[in-house]
Amino acid sequence: MSPPHLSRFEPPNPDDLGGIYANVNGAPVPNPSAYQRIGPSGPVLLQDTHLIELLSHFNRERIPERTVHSKGSGAHGVFRCSKSISDISMAKIFGTVGKECPLTVRFSTVGGEAGSSDLARSPRGFSIKLKTEEGNLDWVFLNSPVFFIRDPPKFVYINHVTKRDPMTNLTIDDDSTMLWDFFGQNPETNHQVVHLFGDRGIPQGWRHMNGYSCHTYKFYTADGRWRYVQIHMKSKQGVKTFTSQEAASLSPDWAQNDLFQAISRGDFPKWEIGYQSMTQEEALSSGINVFDMTKTWPHAKYPITWFGEMELNKNATNYFAEVEQAAFAPSNLISGWAPSADPVLQARLFGYPDAARYRLGVNWQQIPVNRPMVPYGFDNFHRDGAGVMDDQGARPNYPGDVAPLTYAAPPADFSKIYSDYTGSAVNAISTVTSDDFKEARNLYRNIMQPDARERLVNNVASSMKKVRKREQEKVWTKAMAVWKQVDDELAQKILKQLA
Repeated sequence: MSPPHLSRFEPPNPDDLGGIYANVNGAPVPNPSAYQRIGPSGPVLLQDTHLIELLSHFNRERIPERTVHSKGSGAHGVFRCSKSISDISMAKIFGTVGKECPLTVRFSTVGGEAGSSDLARSPRGFSIKLKTEEGNLDWVFLNSPVFFIRDPPKFVYINHVTKRDPMTNLTIDDDSTMLWDFFGQNPETNHQVVHLFGDRGIPQGWRHMNGYSCHTYKFYTADGRWRYVQIHMKSKQGVKTFTSQEAASLSPDWAQNDLFQAISRGDFPKWEIGYQSMTQEEALSSGINVFDMTKTWPHAKYPITWFGEMELNKNATNYFAEVEQAAFAPSNLISGWAPSADPVLQARLFGYPDAARYRLGVNWQQIPVNRPMVPYGFDNFHRDGAGVMDDQGARPNYPGDVAPLTYAAPPADFSKIYSDYTGSAVNAISTVTSDDFKEARNLYRNIMQPDARERLVNNVASSMKKVRKREQEKVWTKAMAVWKQVDDELAQKILKQLA
């Protein structure tokens, strides 16, 4: 069976807005505003199929909101390879200078609802779908180089505490009890918290922020050689931020409008893309836990190699179809790119595609914006479910002699690529040590300017004051114990404002 013709999945021409008005079964409807009733003042008829179809579809226009990353914006563009890295990755898109592939990006705040401000003090999602000739490669990154946690169950909990409080039904802007209780109970969050409440906590729109993989991945070659890598995306527009007061005075859709208008006027935003890398031997001797996403790799010892550029040059024609229905999952991998044993990443390999199945249906990757653009088509044994766009015809839905499929050879020796996995099953949870406070302490003492340190104190104290009165003593006590381990001067300044 020949692969389906991809053009039937392409979006319509945005300039072709004409057509014949019809029901979804194709039957033309003479007047879209007319309806059937008994006489000029009688009841409406159930037999009016156009009205029933109109109302029933309207009732179902909204799909489930993303549990996290609900508020966001997106656009389309291109990835360009600026330096071949074929010596460490067999991914074709990274192997030839000048090679390009189309991509779709969605930026988002993490905790807010769909109607919340895109200038909230929140980490930002930085998700990219590279549509390569070998399949889709999804990068599901953040705008900070670290994250709050490193234990998979806490991924659920940290996202819960940024939502509405189950009792008060208030967001953290008005009731921050859960946030600061979690901080006090989980001191490893301190590095990300300093980033979040520092100046970079509110980027000046989507164009003026960097992107980071946070997780450690692997590049590998056909002969099974591999390296640990972390990806960096540097905004060519420069990093710019808002204060809390500036952000509060602007439209909740400010970042959305800024991105849309920039692309519309031809001011295409760009990011330079690079990687840090370590061999397994280097990682073992580095003193760095490469699977701990609360830590960074020092740039002086592990410099960034720049190998590509992302340019956004096309706005969505239809936001719902091309941004709301866009879904990204770190499980979308191609040859030359593999996950590491980072435990939170391992959990996200399941969690993200499962979220898409819930929100968009089991056939979410058949939706045009998510559909791969591979030249050979793609055939498998998935069948049925809601939203089938490619039924694969009469081919049997199992591997056998009557199914004329070609099977690719393994791209590399995976026993080598995953040779760093050793040991037997354990019931694991990380412990907090003095190392967990070094990076936040350095950020506060040596990187932040005096005025930035004062803004950090003000932002933290302002948020901590929103802890419920009856919970303040126990929540503040544990939170301040963490701040004292970060920096005693910082803790005293926060405490003075709380007094």
